[in-house]
Amino acid sequence: MNTSVVGKNLELTEPIKNYAQSAFDAIKKYNLDIISANMVLSEDKKGLFGVEFVINVKDKHTVVITQKDKDLYAAIDLALDRAKKNLRRYADKIKDNNNGGIKELDNGEKEIEENFEDEEIIPLEPKLYKPLDFEEAKLMLNESGENFFVFYDIDGNMRVLTKLDNGKYGLY
Repeated sequence: MNTSVVGKNLELTEPIKNYAQSAFDAIKKYNLDIISANMVLSEDKKGLFGVEFVINVKDKHTVVITQKDKDLYAAIDLALDRAKKNLRRYADKIKDNNNGGIKELDNGEKEIEENFEDEEIIPLEPKLYKPLDFEEAKLMLNESGENFFVFYDIDGNMRVLTKLDNGKYGLY
């Protein structure tokens, strides 16, 4: 990773350079292919210090952070925090995109097949749903002991018959 610290309208002392280098070391932990990182430190006429942090990452991703503060070290810290947050999001995005690849799907399919080989599959006949009138549905609801019964009426519409608390029936 190429790094550079440049002062614009500001004389860079050795402690400032060391502090900026420690900021560069802090962004290495995300294991991204960082090509270069540049920091431009400046002071404007009002006495505010500005930090422009430019990080070039492989695959055309560039992070540019601009921060101003009354204290130069605070401005560097704030810019570094914002850069870390941005790089963490980018690293998570890459990690999420790399998960769930075709190779992992193939392995999962084999595990599922192995689980089913030991079990015996019993064929069942499907229930054929014929259209019912309301009296037949009411009779089947009472036989089932459930609170509701779903059926198709004579016109082919799906209906729901429910038992109400007062002993009557509701039809939807």
